Amino acid sequence: MTADDPVRDSLERFIGKPMGEGAVAPEEVNLPMIRHWVDALDDRNPIYLDEAVAAETRMGGVVAPPAMLQTWTMPSPVIAGIAERGGAPTAMKSENVVTALDAAGYVGTLATNSELEFERYLRVGDRLKTTSALESISPRKRTGLGLGYFVTWITTYWAGEDEIVGRQLFRIFKFDPSTMGGAA
Repeated sequence: MTADDPVRDSLERFIGKPMGEGAVAPEEVNLPMIRHWVDALDDRNPIYLDEAVAAETRMGGVVAPPAMLQTWTMPSPVIAGIAERGGAPTAMKSENVVTALDAAGYVGTLATNSELEFERYLRVGDRLKTTSALESISPRKRTGLGLGYFVTWITTYWAGEDEIVGRQLFRIFKFDPSTMGGAA
């Protein structure tokens, strides 16, 4: 416990806990979405769309680009009120570190980095689900945006009931915009 940062101390209870209810992909991994992705990124690797070519590789068939991992479980965004939700596409339904920081006045949100880890390529027909848990919260930091905390969580992606197919470390900076340029 630190006497000089009661906000940070109050956040300890969230470390290791779920960030929310998790998600189930609204659709299975599918060729039309893979096609949109490879067209948007101009990625012409034939294992993503050409069944005949993909069948002759170690993949044994068409697979999704690994970087699509997160896209399969993203909810349809609700644009109305997005600024009031700190840029989040949907409202958070459970208490977690993000909602606690919002309540404490740290309403600014800046995504800082993401790291993906892949256990295997996704195949057409896979339906993903996720679980997310808070990994860490930094001590309070001063940046050009103001005072805030770096918040890191890990999302685990599952195919079926028990096969982990990937993980994503995601870090944001939750800050108090009223402290920009001010004293600590």
